[in-house]
Amino acid sequence: MAFDLAGLGGLFSGAKWPAEAHTRMSARARKTALKPARILVVDDEPQIRTMIAATLECHGYDVRMAASGREAIELLAKNDFDLVLTEVAIRDWDGIALMEDIQAQQPRLPVVMVTAVHEISVAIDSMHRGAYDYLLKPFEREHLLATVERALEHRRTLLESHSYRQELEQAVQARTELLHQAMEELEHSYDVTLEALGDALDLRDSETEGHSKRVTAYTIMLARAMEVSPAKIKVIARGAFLHDIGKMAISDDILRKPRSLSTDEMTIMRDHSTLGYHILRKIPYLSEAAEIVFTHHEHHDGTGYPGGLSGSGIPIGSRIFAIADAFDAITSDRPYRKARSIDAARKEIMRCSGTQFDPDIVEVFLRFPNALWRELRAEITGKNKLLSTLDIANSPTQARV
Repeated sequence: MAFDLAGLGGLFSGAKWPAEAHTRMSARARKTALKPARILVVDDEPQIRTMIAATLECHGYDVRMAASGREAIELLAKNDFDLVLTEVAIRDWDGIALMEDIQAQQPRLPVVMVTAVHEISVAIDSMHRGAYDYLLKPFEREHLLATVERALEHRRTLLESHSYRQELEQAVQARTELLHQAMEELEHSYDVTLEALGDALDLRDSETEGHSKRVTAYTIMLARAMEVSPAKIKVIARGAFLHDIGKMAISDDILRKPRSLSTDEMTIMRDHSTLGYHILRKIPYLSEAAEIVFTHHEHHDGTGYPGGLSGSGIPIGSRIFAIADAFDAITSDRPYRKARSIDAARKEIMRCSGTQFDPDIVEVFLRFPNALWRELRAEITGKNKLLSTLDIANSPTQARV
């Protein structure tokens, strides 16, 4: 291809074009010669855009040309470019508007504005809006090539930085997933240990065998119906399951006494809430659950123990547990009496609403049909004896009201 360099209206400033100019590529430019950078030249003056394109092609770049903003947009939609050189004032489009459109669609694609000297304020404004650089006509060939190489180096840096961030984010995500998996496995091992401890307690107190699992399941079902967060339900479940852990420190003479307890023995027995709290509170994993263990015998009207708390001063988990605990006690066999019906339990809990129990939670409790309570009890104590009650807290199944 041959071009009349003298007839291009002074685009180039007349600097000499030595023969060795073709070899002035940097080491990095030569390195990319196998896959030349693709550059889009946008100018509505045919001679100018042809001259820029020819100069860049002579230095190993893959060049496309557009005579208008609309044509440039079409080429950008169909091709991948490494750099755009655009005239500020182009036919049917504003160069700055084109640059802003490119920035919005391809933020890592640098744009160099080409403009006349009297439009320098416009060129500077374009850089404030996101252009990488600008060229003032007339410019030297070396200036054009140096600006292009700087812009391409800038793009390579942006792409490498973006790639590095993506790799870093993927590595962080992978490690986070591994950590989350490890924490879940650790949490599960904790819960298995706690369940074994609860089972040991149930075996020691033969009157309440299976009580810990049942009352935990009931508590979880009520908590879900009250839309307690899943994370909070896990805490409540652990507190419910370990509510009587303090009884491990009570002597068998009192714990297994077949007759009524004396006043002094009752005082000792009531200490199990405090004892259980002190057993668990120093374990970070169970520190929140320890609060439920400590307050699970508090009453809504303030007549409970050990702190005489009332109303909302009692943790929500303890208020929920109190109803679940009473329900299981009423509907389970004891050496001194047979289990009573679910209807009898409902009437008793309703009778104590506002005194022993939180009325709002009683209202939620009463929405559950008898069949659902029977089904849940059978699942925990019947055919699924091996089912982990604490696993129920992790299940997405919602309680049916």
